[in-house]
Amino acid sequence: MTEWPHAPVHYAKDSGIFMVTAGTYERKSFFSDKEKLRLLCDVLILCCSEFAWRLQAWSVLSNHYHFIAVNDDKSAPLKTLINKVHMVTAKAVNLAEHTQGRRVWFQYWDSRITYEKSYLARLNYVHHNPVHHGVVKNAADYAFCSAAWFEKEADRAFYRTVLSFKTDKLNVKDDF
Repeated sequence: MTEWPHAPVHYAKDSGIFMVTAGTYERKSFFSDKEKLRLLCDVLILCCSEFAWRLQAWSVLSNHYHFIAVNDDKSAPLKTLINKVHMVTAKAVNLAEHTQGRRVWFQYWDSRITYEKSYLARLNYVHHNPVHHGVVKNAADYAFCSAAWFEKEADRAFYRTVLSFKTDKLNVKDDF
């Protein structure tokens, strides 16, 4: 299969664990305040539930987001999930700013995670993405990612295991 330069190849056709990254058009910070970040975060969580994707980690920033989720044969296609997240959030942001029809989202990238170590490293990466981008010093202090939830809800041994995985060598599209 040829990867065309105008759009990423999407792999989420089978069941599995996937990491998804989506970026805004021209990397603009369309979600630059708490209300818009809350909107994007809530819509992402609700759509994952609606389309039967089991969310494992998420991080929502002003111009992109990441999430890790598990699908199965009852899940809607990833494209359906992403299209709804992008449609609902773009309409809401454009309505709030009186810019109906403005393009908000650019592309999304997905990768199937097939190795346990890769899964654990990516969980750590997504939970701590706000720290990676300099938004906060402690990811658990950022309301629009799963770090605080993970710290509170995860089994202590699993939590420590995930935190022990280095993320500096991961190949993640994250040049926002």
